[in-house]
Amino acid sequence: MSTKTIIKVCGLTQVDEALACVELGVQWLGFNCYQGSKRYLPPEAIAAIVGKLPPAVQTVGVFVNASAKEIEETLQQTGLHIAQLHGDESPGFAHALQAPWFRAFRVADDLAEEEIRSYGQELFLLDAAQTGQYGGTGHAFDWKVATRLRDHGKLLLAGGLRPDNVEEAVLQVRPFGVDVASGVESALGRKDPQKVANFVTAVAQAEASW
Repeated sequence: MSTKTIIKVCGLTQVDEALACVELGVQWLGFNCYQGSKRYLPPEAIAAIVGKLPPAVQTVGVFVNASAKEIEETLQQTGLHIAQLHGDESPGFAHALQAPWFRAFRVADDLAEEEIRSYGQELFLLDAAQTGQYGGTGHAFDWKVATRLRDHGKLLLAGGLRPDNVEEAVLQVRPFGVDVASGVESALGRKDPQKVANFVTAVAQAEASW
């Protein structure tokens, strides 16, 4: 099943689960390059998975306050296509990177449109803010914020999405894409193919209602 809305499954750790996601219609796959993440994979493990994926699949490396050298070298070593900056990286840091990137913003009461605009990047991600955590929390935020900010570019909506709420999220926000990690897991870092299938179906059902 193919959807117009990009579906990104993040925090993959197993090659068979990555391939299953692709078979089920997932277009983007994310890998945690941040050692503080419980879903962290070292570069050699990521490279082994990426090397078995169809070339059309977009692969994303999630970084949190890593050095430019680490980001650039990891993308080169693994074959990942693009870096997701999920920490406190400044616009100056991001624009100096010699690698493709997009910025993830943790949605708090003080998230301003000016902050998103300051990065000048068409693609951006919105995730729930949790103290001391950088993504993968399973918590949602008020989608009205996403609706307000979506016109700033191609919005990837993350934060607490699951098969039972993603249809509503897509209907309300109409994002460029949706990003899920814990919402399709059977255990930490283990993606459940049935949950992934249900998630993809729910996105397709939302699109059918447009």
